[in-house]
Amino acid sequence: MTDINNIFKSNEEWIKKQLVIDPTYFEKLAAGQSPEILYIGCSDSRVSAEELMGVEPGEVFVHRNIANIIPNTDLNSKSVIEYAVSHLKVKHIVVCGHYNCGGVKSAMEHEHLGILNPWLGCIRDVYRLHQEYLNAIEDMDERYDRLVELNVAEQCLNLVKIPEVQHAILNHQVTLHGWVFDVRTGKLIDLTQDFMKALGDKGLDMVKIYRVKVEQ
Repeated sequence: MTDINNIFKSNEEWIKKQLVIDPTYFEKLAAGQSPEILYIGCSDSRVSAEELMGVEPGEVFVHRNIANIIPNTDLNSKSVIEYAVSHLKVKHIVVCGHYNCGGVKSAMEHEHLGILNPWLGCIRDVYRLHQEYLNAIEDMDERYDRLVELNVAEQCLNLVKIPEVQHAILNHQVTLHGWVFDVRTGKLIDLTQDFMKALGDKGLDMVKIYRVKVEQ
């Protein structure tokens, strides 16, 4: 187990290490941020966004929650997305799930989990939409993996419902991506290089249905 009292000692060692590599490291961090990527991932302690992508602090704007969900009524995720798109002007939005996700697994089971129930209901909605396909998969581990992937796709669709994201897509200012991190191998898997292109005409139809005019 991590000794919390050692955290600050480790921090001091990290500072020294960074300054040896680059004496101006913290001056650059303090100057501001201009990330090109918004990463929306899971809060799982095994999945560190910057580390698995091999990027440095300041290069990616990160939002994490249980099972990388983007509910239509969640002001937290909506605020992050609007800030990233409208103010930071990110060029890419990534929804990244991961295999062996505890949130997705809990959604497949039937335990009462208190306040988590409505949150996990978002994943159960994904299961309901793809129930026939998922139930046909006899191997439960494989079914679990497919639900992780389908959840990523559905959260990308939820992004399309957000006015600021719609505007950025229609003006070719942002690209949506769906990824999965395999904690069993360390591999990052690109489900769709460009989510809207993968959807084709269905994606444009969806934008038309949910479109809200954004004043710029």
